[in-house]
Amino acid sequence: MGRHSLPDEYGSGAPDPRPRARGRTVAIATALVLVVAGGTAVAVRSGLLSFGGSCDDDAVRLNVVAAPDVTPALREAADEAREKEITSDGHCIDVRVTARDAYKVADELRSGKGDPEYDVWVPDSDIWVQRVGLGTKQTKVSPAGNIASSPVGIGMVPSAAESLGWPKKTYNWPELTAAAMKGDKRRLGAADPARSATGLLALAKIGVSAKKQGGKEGDTQAAALAKALSTRTSDSDGQLLDTLARDGSGTEQGNPRRNQALIVSEQAAFTHNASAGEEDGLDLFYPKDGSPQLDYPYTLVDDEGMSTDLSRAALRFMTMFSDAEGQRILTKHGFRTDPDQPSDKLVTAAGGRTPQPYADEATEAPSDKQIQETLGMWTITVQSARLNTVVDASESMSQLVPGRSQSRMEVTKASLLQALAGFTDEDEIGLWEFATRLDGTRDYRKLQPTERLGDREGSATHRDKLSEAFSGLQPVPGGATGLYDTTLAAYKEARAGYARGKFNALVILTDGANQDPGSISRSSLISQLQELSDPKKPVPIIAIAVGPDADKDEVQQIAAASGGSGHQVDDPAQIHAVILKAIMEAGSNRG
Repeated sequence: MGRHSLPDEYGSGAPDPRPRARGRTVAIATALVLVVAGGTAVAVRSGLLSFGGSCDDDAVRLNVVAAPDVTPALREAADEAREKEITSDGHCIDVRVTARDAYKVADELRSGKGDPEYDVWVPDSDIWVQRVGLGTKQTKVSPAGNIASSPVGIGMVPSAAESLGWPKKTYNWPELTAAAMKGDKRRLGAADPARSATGLLALAKIGVSAKKQGGKEGDTQAAALAKALSTRTSDSDGQLLDTLARDGSGTEQGNPRRNQALIVSEQAAFTHNASAGEEDGLDLFYPKDGSPQLDYPYTLVDDEGMSTDLSRAALRFMTMFSDAEGQRILTKHGFRTDPDQPSDKLVTAAGGRTPQPYADEATEAPSDKQIQETLGMWTITVQSARLNTVVDASESMSQLVPGRSQSRMEVTKASLLQALAGFTDEDEIGLWEFATRLDGTRDYRKLQPTERLGDREGSATHRDKLSEAFSGLQPVPGGATGLYDTTLAAYKEARAGYARGKFNALVILTDGANQDPGSISRSSLISQLQELSDPKKPVPIIAIAVGPDADKDEVQQIAAASGGSGHQVDDPAQIHAVILKAIMEAGSNRG
């Protein structure tokens, strides 16, 4: 058989073989080729690489970890490389592919602990690469390109799909999600968004669409849909498919543990349908407001520590997926290689039909902020939350926010009201305000107890009362910042009211350092917080320093003593996003 090595076209600027997923291109960067490949492109053009003859004595071993869905395709390509004796720089490439859940690899690389025993990582989505970047001691990862894509939609058993007018009727994400959960005959399942890119991308899209459709009520609608969905989640995409009704019998359809609809990728539906048969296959809805896409980034791990031979071999294996044979392998396994011109045969096999908008351009990828907010919302939705909220009411909160005609307090209130809309009726939230000597000798005052938002007293719910209390916050004339005593008192109360099965936290918002000369010291506060903290009953402090006068280091030290996190925002309008990000991180640390 003929031997193949790194092609001239790759070194001389060949067209990017990757699908232009989600309206943006992650190029196989020239800098990456020059730095990582150590001059491979020049070597190819000058004929220094071996393109024929026998392989060198030792093949280059390339270890790859990949998402379970793409692993079979990568293994087939690896077999192809061995069978055809494909080489890089005169060395055969010996590629070994191991399947691992992307979230587990992301958490491992984010921690930076140990030396990874793999050279290349192919997760199903770039969101996992982004998660690695959130670490402080993370292992370096370098995305080199995307090898395939697959849109996300909702697959249904034929009877459920027919009842919703498939394929002629189209829906947006909030409409389709709600319809798929309506009544006793349709149950919608999803993989855990904290562990599944399919689930996370869909949930983020539901949130964006709900806000566009529902305006101010969009956050509440998205949270309600997430809450309903959370009762039918599976740990992984693979386990999710096992929950599908196995046939059309009354026993299976009536089994409360079985789902008639699933949030799945097109590739997952393709694979399921290949073995299920026509009667038990999935019919696929592609929401008309856009399908998010899995984009399979080919990612080098700790490339700076790679040898030249290894880095070249890694890039050589990637270029196989720009060749006709590599694309044939991907298509065979249900992946798109050109999202602009999807294969009708592939779509049909996955359960898609016209006029479902399967050929529409993929929806824009969610931003880091949207991903963090979605995960934060999911954390509190799945567990429900119990939050004690403490807001600085010192006189400095009356200062205007730069670039706005509103005070720090006015913008803070608006941000808190926005955050409140994202909580469900099962969540418990309370409110304190603090300055100095607000209540006799106390620096703090309790405005609303920490109670369930849906609880009703008379004609008003606790949510109504809390909204009114947020809106009524005002800076106290002459009031200073009594941070230390307030924090200790609030933490003791939060600990005393700990609710099992919920996400418990103390949220503190302050625009300044402690200004109460008669309070306990910072060191005493930190010491007492550490003594009170109990890992078995975690109540992390989420401390947010607002504006330029706040002491970021101080709030970080205070929060860390409880296992929480400190943050600084220049504009109080960022508070909502920071709270959800902090909840997401705290929930992730607990898992």
